[in-house]
Amino acid sequence: MNILITNDDGWGAKGIRTLARLMMPFGHVTVVAPDGARSGNATCISVQKPMYLTRVTDLEPELAEAEVYVTNGTPADCIKLAINVLFGGDSTKIDLLVSGINHGSNAAVNVIYSGTMGACFVATEHGIPAIGYSYCDHQADIDLSEAERLIPEITRHLLGEETPYGVCYNVNFPVGPIEGIRWTRQCRGHWEKEMEPHTDEQGRTYYLLVGNFVNHEPDAPDTDEYALSHHMVAITPTTIDFTAYQML
Repeated sequence: MNILITNDDGWGAKGIRTLARLMMPFGHVTVVAPDGARSGNATCISVQKPMYLTRVTDLEPELAEAEVYVTNGTPADCIKLAINVLFGGDSTKIDLLVSGINHGSNAAVNVIYSGTMGACFVATEHGIPAIGYSYCDHQADIDLSEAERLIPEITRHLLGEETPYGVCYNVNFPVGPIEGIRWTRQCRGHWEKEMEPHTDEQGRTYYLLVGNFVNHEPDAPDTDEYALSHHMVAITPTTIDFTAYQML
């Protein structure tokens, strides 16, 4: 089984190294990851920008059998580079794309911004089964012990699902002990107060992206946000078909 792994936090992040190790028992692991943080890149691709692909050789012993590459591209670029360069343009040679483990939630509307899920969407476009894993903590040295315990089990289960073309999986872990795993839908909500003003040394105003998430349906028990707030893993089937069928 050929497993492709990427993320949007870069190869140096704890999450992707943990994920690569967890996927080793499933088959041959190929990692193509950004050379630094690319959070919020969604499905952004590099147009008319030279992209480089560099093999990483100084791997820890537990990852010695993996092939690891870094690129100056985005997570979406990572998938396109893997398909077209490493696998000779034949996406059928890739049996599974696993993205993450992201440092931070990709539940609710975050999915439209997520580079983690953007990589899944590109893989799904090419007919590759795809799972995005995220952990609701942005810290660099997060405790992933609960995710490590459950990710192999969840991966095996999702591989056994009859998944229609165009569908991938967005899996989010709450912080702390897990009290269950739930199939969910994407919660409705929006971000507010997103631009924080600052002043640079020249007296110019600049802005940093911050914000608060506003949950439009906090009491709806079938949403990803509800599951996470009740210490459950949220598994959300997600589609790349953006058609509003109810309007047709």
